[in-house]
Parts: sequence; structure tokens; C-alpha cells
Amino acid sequence: MNDCIFCKIIKGEIPGHKIYEDDKTYAFLDISCDSYGHTLVVPKKHCTNILDCDEADFKAVMAAVQKISRHYVDDCGFDGVNIINASGQAAQQSVFHLHMHIIPRKNDDGLNTWGLNDKFDLNLAEICSKLKI
Repeated sequence: MNDCIFCKIIKGEIPGHKIYEDDKTYAFLDISCDSYGHTLVVPKKHCTNILDCDEADFKAVMAAVQKISRHYVDDCGFDGVNIINASGQAAQQSVFHLHMHIIPRKNDDGLNTWGLNDKFDLNLAEICSKLKI
């Protein structure tokens, strides 16, 4: 895709801080600088999100996410990682090229990645019956 910022980073048309690359995936630091080591893992083949990504490319992205996450914990001194994805505008996706966020974490780092709403009064059995495959 010609106007996709992530495709341009993959092609080297605009600068990026590459962390990892293989034949199907590319990983680079997020320019938001909102946390140390915040990394994006993308397929090299353009797709919008997990809903239109083919299975082989999605599996490659997830394998790269796992490899990088293990490296961060085993070799870089982190205690864990958050893996985050937004697929679709309603989910607050801002760049429409599939990307998985890896947020490396240290114990007591002060980050709150679970800033979800207060609990709702939900009937889980009813919801399950509507959503079950």
C-alpha cells in the first residue's frame, strides 16, 4: 500500500528503529515513546488488521511476538510483557496495517495498561449464548 506508514518503514522509505526482521515480519520501536522498549510487530505483507490477515502471516507475526518477548525477558532484564492489538476503528486502531504492540514490563514500573471501565452488571450466560461459535 503506497500511503501506509508501516509499509514505508518496512521498505526503508522512512526511518525506523528495527528490532527484528525475518522473511514475513518486521518489528520496530514505536515512535510514541510512551514506555521503554514499546515495540510494534507487523507483517511485511500489508493487511488492515487481524480480521483480513491470512493465517500464515498472522502465525508469523505471533511467532515473532513470542520470540521478541522471550528475548526481552530472558536477555534484556524485563520481568514480563503486555501484548496489545486494536483491530478496527471502534477498537481504537490508529494505523490501518496489522500491528501487535509489545510493552516490555518491569515489576513496579508504574504503567497501567489495564485502565478498563468499572464493572458492568452483565449476564455472562446470556452473553455466552449469543457469542458462542
